[in-house]
Amino acid sequence: MKRSFRSFTILGVLVLILAGTSGCASTPENHYKSLPQTHTIEIKRMVFSPSEITIRKGDTVVFINHDPLDHDITEVDKKLWSSSPLHPGKSWAKEIMESANYYCSLHVVMKGKIIVQ
Repeated sequence: MKRSFRSFTILGVLVLILAGTSGCASTPENHYKSLPQTHTIEIKRMVFSPSEITIRKGDTVVFINHDPLDHDITEVDKKLWSSSPLHPGKSWAKEIMESANYYCSLHVVMKGKIIVQ
């Protein structure tokens, strides 16, 4: 009888522990969502694709040039950041801290937008 009571008590404690942690905000799924993410924007046929992207502050955006021409990526409003010319097949990464419009200063018709939430 004592043995079965002890097993029941241990089982009860385990159930309480599991129940208490099931609603915890730091589950592995939530933890990974809070880590910075990497997003890709491809340059193809003189277009940034996607041309608009929504990310979180601190995420990284990687631009990959798939065109046969050089391109760059330049922030529009304050010219706070700009890549050097990206040769065909090359990429450039930027950690983004605030929303920005950008364009290719070598081909000004190419435009894009990064929205930080």
